[in-house]
Formats: sequence, structure tokens, C-alpha cells
Amino acid sequence: MDNIFTPALQRGDEIIERKIRYDSLIVEYNCLLLKAQNQPVVLFHEIMDSFTIKTGLIELTIPIGSYTIAHYWKDRPYNLYIWRNNQGNYLGSYFNIVRNTYMEDKLVSFEDLIIDILVLPGGAHFILDEEELPVPLEKYESGSVKQSLNSLLDSIDILLSQTISESEKLYKHKDLLPWLNNK
Repeated sequence: MDNIFTPALQRGDEIIERKIRYDSLIVEYNCLLLKAQNQPVVLFHEIMDSFTIKTGLIELTIPIGSYTIAHYWKDRPYNLYIWRNNQGNYLGSYFNIVRNTYMEDKLVSFEDLIIDILVLPGGAHFILDEEELPVPLEKYESGSVKQSLNSLLDSIDILLSQTISESEKLYKHKDLLPWLNNK
């Protein structure tokens, strides 16, 4: 799989991220292409509205002007968002447990399976949204989501460390600055 998209696509081209929620609601985000060759496909998304993720006593706010470097794999049951603020500092990461990741032309699409993992800058991680499941995690999607979650948790530290390091080298903040507030 040399190029997942058509050869004419280049870094900076507009790509749509389509998230198909478990309740079938479709949410789309306008992104810019960072990488299409091989896997993962990597997209850039500027945060236009601040949002806060809460888990117990912990809150992580991603402010306006921050951005996401999003990684998508066709052969893995998750995708990964790495958040940086408008100074390029790492804010945290977020894994979505997903299925049916699909990539073509100017679209990356996936089915969200509710369960997510929030990772704070210090490495602490939290499983999110288990209370939203229609059945206990062990039974949800015949146990496949629990299996994907456990597999990811077994390798999360190494995987995240490598991906953040690669992202810092390949997608330098100074190179992405022109993309911020440029819409």
C-alpha cells in the first residue's frame, strides 16, 4: 500500500474526517493532509472551539488555536489524536477504539466504538465513556472492543512515545504555523 489516496494529493490538501458514531450519527471535520503514503495516514486539524474532557477529578482543556495531528490505520482497531497548543507544546493524546477505517480520495472515515483513552502529558491514561456502552464492556461487540482496548493498553506507552517522537520530527510546529488561523 504505497499511496492510500490518489497520487495527485499533496501535503496541505483538504481532507474530510468522517466519524460514524455508534448511534449512526455522522460527524465531519475539515482537515489538511500531512501524509498519505503508507500507514498511518496523518491529518492536521485546527481546533476552532475549545473543549474539555473530564474523567473523575481530572480535566483536560484543548483551547482554541490548538491543533490535532491525527493518525489513522486501516489495519488497527484505533486511531490516535495528538494535541499541541498554538506554541507547539504537547497537551495530551486521545485514542479512539474504531472499526472499518476507510481511506480514499479526500476522505478518511471510521466507525467509532464509543470507548476512548485519554493520555495526559505525564503519561497517565484514562479509559473514557464506558458508562455510555449499551451492555457491559465484556459483552459489547462480542468482546472485540475489550480485546482491542486491552491490546492497546499493553503497548500504549511505547506506541505513544514513538508516535509523538516521529510527529515532532516530521510535523514541526514552525512548519504548521501557516496552517493555523489560515482559513
